[in-house]
Amino acid sequence: MKIVSLNLGLPREVVWHGIKVTTGIFKEPVPGRVALRKLNLDGDRQADLTVHGGEFKAVYCYPLEHYDYWKRKLGRDLPLGMFGENFTVEGMLEDDVLIGDRFTVGSAEMIVTQPRLPCYKLGVRFDAEDMVKLFFESRRTGFYVAVTSEGEVGAGDAISRIARGAEQVSVADIIRLYAGKRYSGADVAVLRRALKTGMLPESWKEYFRERLERIRPE
Repeated sequence: MKIVSLNLGLPREVVWHGIKVTTGIFKEPVPGRVALRKLNLDGDRQADLTVHGGEFKAVYCYPLEHYDYWKRKLGRDLPLGMFGENFTVEGMLEDDVLIGDRFTVGSAEMIVTQPRLPCYKLGVRFDAEDMVKLFFESRRTGFYVAVTSEGEVGAGDAISRIARGAEQVSVADIIRLYAGKRYSGADVAVLRRALKTGMLPESWKEYFRERLERIRPE
């Protein structure tokens, strides 16, 4: 596992459907070492802090392996950082990364907190109305991490797992449960484990609690 590309960007103003929009989704690869801090990377910012950034979304990671899928799907070349990710990572797919997994990278440490739910600004980045829908339906969401120990990181740094999430709930599990309209008994068991996961933000847990109340297992 490693960082293939380290991508940064500051908010910029663009026009989307005739309206000025400020977004930080435009990220570009950078060389050298960069300080990774509790809330973000030096030289990187988010535009709307009500839904982006913060302790539980300090860094967004997206698997390199997904790029070939999107190149075929969209019929276009895609530069690294195109999905707004800070770390383009290799060897960290959603079905093998658990909520609560701890990793070292460079001289820092981080912990997985949640999948990404795309907003309309992904459509802005791709200049495509349907990109948000395609992205979510693909289940190729990537994931966010919190920073548990600040340090320096750079492209090429190895990423090493030092602890597994205690409840054994993967990023892919969370997205599948979020998108599901009906739950099997096995799904409910995973959902209950998710509610015990310390690093999963309360907003996700509230959603799943409501689903439990409304949906009976098959």
